[in-house]
Amino acid sequence: MTTTVSAPASTAATESTLLRFATAGSVDDGKSTLVGRLLHDSKAILADQLESVARTSRERGFGGDAGGFDFALLTDGLRAEREQGITIDVAYRYFSTGRRSFILADCPGHVQYTRNMVTGSTTADVVVVLVDARKGVLEQTRRHLSVVQLLRVPTVIVAVNKIDLVDYDEAVFDRVASEVATVTDELGLPSVHVVPVSALEGDNIVTASAKTPWYSGPALLELLELLPSIDEREGQREALRIDVQTVIRPQGALAPGVDPEEFRDYRAYAGQISSGSVRVGDAVDVFPADITTRVTAIDTADGSLDEAHAPQSVALRLADDVDAARGTVIAASGHLPVARRDIEAELFQFDARPLTAGSRVLVKTGTTTVKAIVTDIDARRDLETLALIPASQLEANDIGVVRLTLAAELPIDDYGQHRRGGAFVVIHPQDGQTLAAGTARGERTT
Repeated sequence: MTTTVSAPASTAATESTLLRFATAGSVDDGKSTLVGRLLHDSKAILADQLESVARTSRERGFGGDAGGFDFALLTDGLRAEREQGITIDVAYRYFSTGRRSFILADCPGHVQYTRNMVTGSTTADVVVVLVDARKGVLEQTRRHLSVVQLLRVPTVIVAVNKIDLVDYDEAVFDRVASEVATVTDELGLPSVHVVPVSALEGDNIVTASAKTPWYSGPALLELLELLPSIDEREGQREALRIDVQTVIRPQGALAPGVDPEEFRDYRAYAGQISSGSVRVGDAVDVFPADITTRVTAIDTADGSLDEAHAPQSVALRLADDVDAARGTVIAASGHLPVARRDIEAELFQFDARPLTAGSRVLVKTGTTTVKAIVTDIDARRDLETLALIPASQLEANDIGVVRLTLAAELPIDDYGQHRRGGAFVVIHPQDGQTLAAGTARGERTT
């Protein structure tokens, strides 16, 4: 683990790249205020929205050093959120700077909404975890960092917020940074950056603050502009994987100029490239057809391509007739993971109904859903010590290790090696509610 307050060594991000990041933290740590300040100071807010928020802020008597502007209102979009002054749902916002584009997810801090934090972090390249400088690392901080580890989010930024309320004291920041290092070392998080910020005052949010001369690292936005995305870091270097969403066959009347022979014989397998790249002529393996064939064409809504990369959506034409449907997996030849029915996995429990050995569930991975049974609950994580302890069930917001037996074999990756191919959700078979999010353990073939 590397805890750093300096600029990351890699500056591979370019103006055209997209970064997905999520915010998390305990209640009242200032997540929504930080995101609102980030959007405001990066000039990503429309004038009419600014006027609306300013008017609401004045009506509530919000004043002080912020000049009567409640930055949290820029992201707390639900009426219940604004009335209670808390974040309940994941608030997604889209903005860009001169260097790159961003999708951010402002996640709730209350423990009962932790499942929403998992949802917001699943596709994140970076998670920004806020810690109140006055309180230090709390149990919910540990829970959120455990979720980050479970989901293998590549990079964590710990924003030590409200540094203004401790008079910009370097010793306070060092103490909190030491607490963070202890937890992240125990969890084995590989890349952690710690930044002192004041969301309310704007210190070290978009530009470096003169009030923290003892901090020589980048401001939060600068760090987000420099960090590589998952696609830059892993997605295009990993082997090809596509989970087929649908098989495209022509229907209806011929369009002018279309060759009837080509129209009648057209068959393509459509889906999003979850990792890697594909070129016309590449050899691919197809599951469950268990054949190796060759890519003859790559079609998109904008026309045919010679080459495509993650995360593009494409329709592949193959050299051989393949008995395939939704749920088929197409992978680079020699890189299809071993299909298995027995899975050991880490689960994050969402639902209030306890998960026990013998529970009958549905497992959904990629575009496939199969019946399954929970054969064993091995352990759950103690969020105070971060140790795994024996357990007979998982309750809401527990993180645990379980064993599942599937009704049909699926090519599920080891999540530690293939983040997209090793993730799944557990669903209640009667009411369709999501019970848990899971990450598979195990080895993949080469």
